[in-house]
Amino acid sequence: MNTLEVITVRADNREDLNHQLSRGEKLLQTAAAASRSQGILITRHGPHHYTIRLSENVPFGLTRTCHD
Repeated sequence: MNTLEVITVRADNREDLNHQLSRGEKLLQTAAAASRSQGILITRHGPHHYTIRLSENVPFGLTRTCHD
């Protein structure tokens, strides 16, 4: 299992949110490439609160989004 599995994103404005989501997704893409068995799941918990995580329920190479 990778040590980098979940990234929490909280932002006060849309520009910062988009930047943090993009950066977090890129970091986890690198982590996912090591195992090639997990994709990335981005979950929206509120308007300015997201988590980005590796997920065995998402095929490798894909990113999916959902709402909490």
